[in-house]
Amino acid sequence: MEFALMPLLFYFLPWLIALVRGHQDTVAIFFLTLLLGWTGLFWIIALVWSLTHVRRRYPY
Repeated sequence: MEFALMPLLFYFLPWLIALVRGHQDTVAIFFLTLLLGWTGLFWIIALVWSLTHVRRRYPY
């Protein structure tokens, strides 16, 4: 079971990084990874996007 889970976690790594970092475009990164991540190029784009600057919204 764990062996099958590892490739899936690696595939969704850009989304997981965005989720942990609180990225404002987490949903868009998820769908980009889900739909076009298999191409490799868009997986790298999603990874770079998830590592970009995060603008945190502070509730005042």
